[in-house]
Amino acid sequence: MIQSRASLSATLATLDAIGEETRLRLCALLGEAELAVSELVQILGQSQPRVSRHLKLLLEAGLVERHREGAWAFFHLAAKGPAALARTVLAGVDRNDPRLIADRARLDEVRAVRAARAQDYFATQAPVWKETRRLHAPEAEVEAAIIDAAGTGFARLLDIGCGAGRILELLAPRAETAVGVDLSPAMLGVARAQIEQAGLRNVQLRQGDIYALPVEGGGFDLAVVHQVLHYLDTPARALREAARALAPGGRLIVVDFAPHQCELLRERHEHRRLGFSRREVEDYLVGAGLTPLAHRDLAPAGAAGEEKLTVSLWLAKKN
Repeated sequence: MIQSRASLSATLATLDAIGEETRLRLCALLGEAELAVSELVQILGQSQPRVSRHLKLLLEAGLVERHREGAWAFFHLAAKGPAALARTVLAGVDRNDPRLIADRARLDEVRAVRAARAQDYFATQAPVWKETRRLHAPEAEVEAAIIDAAGTGFARLLDIGCGAGRILELLAPRAETAVGVDLSPAMLGVARAQIEQAGLRNVQLRQGDIYALPVEGGGFDLAVVHQVLHYLDTPARALREAARALAPGGRLIVVDFAPHQCELLRERHEHRRLGFSRREVEDYLVGAGLTPLAHRDLAPAGAAGEEKLTVSLWLAKKN
């Protein structure tokens, strides 16, 4: 594949943008993690207006990208375009420079705070998740089925309703780039800590509505909707939006519960739907312009008379 080359003027503009100490340090940090302005202020020890001014210049030069998450905005080094030159420059910088060592030490402190907050959230939610997990097939079995359905033929991954980021942990190492979308800032905070702990550098997290995903249409090879549909009023609409995000020939994995009678999940855990039949989801998929390719049920082991949940997996392809 022939790679496009920047013009002399564009190259000079990029070099001018990174040819300042704070902006080069920002590029180094944003190549390591997605960071908010307040976190960058803490790491760099500079005022918020000054950091924001440098970020604005980097944004205008196409070196970094920004996405909003509630009242916050997170920044990361762009994956392509002028940022490729910035990465080349950074690769030639001595990582043992005292300023960069100090920046990484303070970045570790920011990550530690994130991890602590994530752990606190996990502690409050653990009883809820544990109660649900004990009702269905072992998580390892479900994850193995997802990995098998995903295969390896995808470059861009989209996790819709990413929650704590587990699907991203499983599949992002197989992709060139991955995006996780969730409506909850609290869950995105957990996911961000998990992704960083896993050492994944190709993942972006975005806050957004499942019915209006903050992603371009036709840009993803694989999308996953894992244990999300049962929370929704209109699952079919969500799958149409997932299909919009897929490139032609792109695949969608849907994982949810088969029909059940466990009212506990509706009463305690806000489930709007008590599972979905195979035909119901396949009708949604066809209505979204997708062709169903495979279906699999993962039935749990359990004592007779005990309410247990079967996990269903659907795989479909965009026409």
